[in-house]
Amino acid sequence: MIDTPKFEVGESITVQKVVNEHDTGLNYGTGKLKEFFAMPSLMALMIEGSTKLLDDRLPEGFVTVGYQACITHEKPSMIGETVSVKVEVKKFDGNRVELEMLAYDEVGIVGKGTHVRAVVNKTSLIKRAEKREERLSSLDF
Repeated sequence: MIDTPKFEVGESITVQKVVNEHDTGLNYGTGKLKEFFAMPSLMALMIEGSTKLLDDRLPEGFVTVGYQACITHEKPSMIGETVSVKVEVKKFDGNRVELEMLAYDEVGIVGKGTHVRAVVNKTSLIKRAEKREERLSSLDF
């Protein structure tokens, strides 16, 4: 196990974003709702909060990577509204961090979810990906 900081249950961060046209479903090929905050944008904001909470505290050469995510986008937010996401540590085993996420705008809760991130050595991750890429290049599709 690596010598990582102790992420304590209850630690949290809140990130915010004013919804703009780049955050709508039209940019994700998901239809005709050009006024509304899209689910992929919500997930991206949740991941942003997660990495801000965790990654800056890791030793040099280490990062967190997403392992699992489950979100629910319950209510619409429109262009111009501010969406805030609170990310809170729920569990840490020395390698994986389980997070709870709550999203809200000026009116109330718009989404929630859970996210698990794993602490990894960045160099080792890149090497494993390169080996996988080598295997793929030898396959005939």
